[in-house]
Amino acid sequence: MKSNYKAIGELVERIDERNRDGSITTLIGVSIDKKFIPSVANVVGTDLTNYKVIRKYDFAVSLMQVSRDEKIPVACQKEYDAAIMSPAYPIFRVKDTNIIMPEYLEMWFMRSEFDREASFVAVGGVRGSMPWEEFAKLKLPVPNIEIQKEIVSSYRAIIDRITLKKRINDNLEATAQAWFTSWFVDYEPFPHSYDEDGKPLPPDDWENGILDSCIDFYNGYAFKSDDLLDEPIPESFDVFKMGNIKKGGGLNYEGTKSWIEREFCKGLERFILIRGDILMAMTDMKENVALLGHTALMDIDDKYIVNQRVGLLRPNGFMGISPYQVYLLTNNATFLRELRRHAHIGVQVNLSKEDIVNSRVVYAPKKINQAFATKVKPLFDCISNNNAEILKLTEIASQIQSQLSR
Repeated sequence: MKSNYKAIGELVERIDERNRDGSITTLIGVSIDKKFIPSVANVVGTDLTNYKVIRKYDFAVSLMQVSRDEKIPVACQKEYDAAIMSPAYPIFRVKDTNIIMPEYLEMWFMRSEFDREASFVAVGGVRGSMPWEEFAKLKLPVPNIEIQKEIVSSYRAIIDRITLKKRINDNLEATAQAWFTSWFVDYEPFPHSYDEDGKPLPPDDWENGILDSCIDFYNGYAFKSDDLLDEPIPESFDVFKMGNIKKGGGLNYEGTKSWIEREFCKGLERFILIRGDILMAMTDMKENVALLGHTALMDIDDKYIVNQRVGLLRPNGFMGISPYQVYLLTNNATFLRELRRHAHIGVQVNLSKEDIVNSRVVYAPKKINQAFATKVKPLFDCISNNNAEILKLTEIASQIQSQLSR
């Protein structure tokens, strides 16, 4: 693709509109994954009139600590007609959409090559930060607008398909979790009694126990950062990190990713993930425990190895309990609430192996566990197929992004 290279500063203009009348109250920020997220800051009693206004198709960027994070949090705001952001964010918009489409510019910002170039430039900055003037000097290819439209249209179709598949998976997981709650928390299909507070009690033939009975547990391996790769090579393993677990449970293939050469994994076979493994987030930052304790079910055959701060729960088939049931148990709101009560507060909030394996569990008879596995298997088969398609579509989307510089 023949293109003329132009500097970002030639294509965009800085915007500094303030929320002077305080009429806009939707406060957002930009994540390291280049997505807009609702702010977690407590703004009760805060004067919002000096906050910056960001309108639809405007961009926001964080230029702090670029070389440390090796990523620039930058994104195009497409969800709100108007929102507000911290005054620390530079906000900008495309000068002329007949020259470059905002969606095309956003695709360029999503490329890993863009992050590498930006982090290289930022090395000389204070604390690895990048001045706006340096950011504006970065260049990108700008093809004919019709070519841009074709590229954006192809990319958008793939992203829309990925979004649809993720939404379907969320609904399937919610259905499976509702079934689990019905069977193993409320005991609705089975004869049961209630305690004095009206809480359902398990049937008489169910047994009290601990989670350790139905799993083998391993702490993730502490790889040296210098040994990790930024890009995959033949015979490398994907390193499964905290970022690969979604808040609310489930796999996030877009999480922070790195790779390790196979030669570094000799003697670490127990950390190599297999279908049916459950991964648990064992730490979280002190001010945000939203991810702590949530789990993901490994449902594809791939070369993954588990990193530190992630617990590996490997179901052992006790009482006919399937990996699906262990996953739904550990990600159930009742189980999570009890587990988090034992979290240790320090620089980070964390869970220990003992906290997890000693969690109290009520075990149903084997025939009930087997019946539940039969009931939910079609749901998880569908989730697995969707995840496989998401991975393929994500690879195609990355290929389209990589072709922008040709």
